[in-house]
Amino acid sequence: MKTPKRLIPLVEEGLIDEVISQLMSGKEATVYVVRSGASIRCAKVYKDAKQRSFRQAASYRDGRKVQNSRQARAMEKGTRYGRQMQEELWQNAEVDALFRLANAEVRVPQPYICTDGVLLMELVVDDMGNVAPRLNDVDMNEARAMELHALLINQVVRMLCAGVIHGDLSEYNILLAADGPVIIDLPQAVDAAGNNEAAAMLERDVENLATFFAQFAPQLLGTSYGKEIWALFEAGELAVDSVLTGSVEVDSRPVDLAALMDDLEDARFEEEARLRFEQGLRGAN
Repeated sequence: MKTPKRLIPLVEEGLIDEVISQLMSGKEATVYVVRSGASIRCAKVYKDAKQRSFRQAASYRDGRKVQNSRQARAMEKGTRYGRQMQEELWQNAEVDALFRLANAEVRVPQPYICTDGVLLMELVVDDMGNVAPRLNDVDMNEARAMELHALLINQVVRMLCAGVIHGDLSEYNILLAADGPVIIDLPQAVDAAGNNEAAAMLERDVENLATFFAQFAPQLLGTSYGKEIWALFEAGELAVDSVLTGSVEVDSRPVDLAALMDDLEDARFEEEARLRFEQGLRGAN
């Protein structure tokens, strides 16, 4: 096929030898199957922000770092430069997450290079060497559903141990490769420690998995893996080989209102004392 304009620089630099076909075109990017030497890979060409239908919600951007205060101000004001910085952050989030997760042995496509808004990475294939199908296109029985669900819950745990939450995980961005499921599409990935909505995003990802697989294994609807995983993470006890039950203990003990009010009163006294101390220092100066 004719080489798309955005891929010409990669061809000229010798990173791509041939564009074989267009694989898919989605809300955020167009993906092509390409040949690099003897290897068949895929090239993800990110669409310009004006062409994309997916909105970069503030909840996903929370915790993402910019290089300096000028960039932060531009992004807040929505200037052309600020929009450009937002776009770069959005693309870099996927690249950074892929390298981070691949190094942590999470099942994601192996990234190779990202340049000029094009991400060159591994092409995920099935046991016949064809492009691997998305999970939503795969037929399965109850046993297979339970097996794949367990494998993916472990991948969610591995991701969280690496400090990453997918943020939009579902049957539409999981490929079923010859050797098991592979997680794709990570531009909205968030840092677990830096995002205020990390816990809710993790639980939503896990609930999406349960809802999909419950079509074949209804018992998964009654599980609470998301809450269990996050509780272990918060306690510093989560590991890649953590044994999960899918349930969490609910603390049904009544709230000790008297003790709570005492704690609040102590905190108020401490704050008032701190303010008086600071005022005394300013007066002395």
